[in-house]
Amino acid sequence: MKELLSSDLYCPFSSHINNHVDVLEAYALEWVTRFELLANESVYRRFTKSNFFKLVAGAYPYCDLEKIKIASDLFSWLFIWDDQCDMSDLGLQPEALKLFHHRFIEVLNGAELTSNDIQLSYALSDLRQRMLQISSIEWFHHFVFSFEEYFAGCVQEASNRAQEIIPDIDTYLSIRNLSSAGDLTVVLIEFCDQLLIPDILRQHHIFKKLKEKTINILAWCNDIFSYSREMASGDVHNLVLVLHYQQQLPLEIAIKRAIDIHDQEVRELIELAASLPSFGEEVDAELAKYISGMYAWIRGNLDWYFNSDRYQTIERLELVETLELDKTQSNMKVLLPS
Repeated sequence: MKELLSSDLYCPFSSHINNHVDVLEAYALEWVTRFELLANESVYRRFTKSNFFKLVAGAYPYCDLEKIKIASDLFSWLFIWDDQCDMSDLGLQPEALKLFHHRFIEVLNGAELTSNDIQLSYALSDLRQRMLQISSIEWFHHFVFSFEEYFAGCVQEASNRAQEIIPDIDTYLSIRNLSSAGDLTVVLIEFCDQLLIPDILRQHHIFKKLKEKTINILAWCNDIFSYSREMASGDVHNLVLVLHYQQQLPLEIAIKRAIDIHDQEVRELIELAASLPSFGEEVDAELAKYISGMYAWIRGNLDWYFNSDRYQTIERLELVETLELDKTQSNMKVLLPS
């Protein structure tokens, strides 16, 4: 099935791999182990067979070693948290998710860690410190905002699951644009490729459209590869499944329709990139690198799905760490599994 999907999805971009890919594998495992993010055997198995380091090495092929390590650790963090949101009971508890997310944003904004903080917060604090050593404060503010957008999407998905709501296609597209963490993905292109995107370009409608289409392509590629796992687990936040349930398309037709939607978005992205006006020589050079980074992500993403076993399991996860609200103190307490 993976071979069929990889050949069917339109992706005219060349494959590249970061020269530091061999270093990343051992390093990625060391980092998540140091921060105790692989809390049980199930999480460990899922992490090691997912090969996230290969995704990062393909998505940021020209990044130097220091930055690619940070990118690798960030995506390890994201995928571990994403599994908790999607594959444990936490994914049915939007209010609990909000508490976690509020604290994570506090940590990203420099809040001091306490004994009540979970290991994911400690890992996030480490990422913050390392990023700020080599990035600008202005860029980091964009990065934190992208995290907030991702968290908002996760909460919306949890709310739908809790209420057993199957979103319509427009609602799904809006939520998926957030919950896919796609904005984090493209914001990190600036960090990894040492780009300086001026505010006048960042606010331009064409720049925003480039981002939107890239995020859509990455999210829909994920949906096409993961629909069987999400269908088996009862999750409906997937382009294939929304088409299947809401538009009552046979599953085979829904898959084909999702592929068509993905492919059309790729073509429109290429057309948009080819029709860009000039913003001046320096800005044009940065924008060209940014677009190359988008293409690298789309290609690297597809290559990774073909080589990863992440979406071949449908096991439910136990909560690694759960959250309880102390009604008298209004403080978060961490309950670790016994």
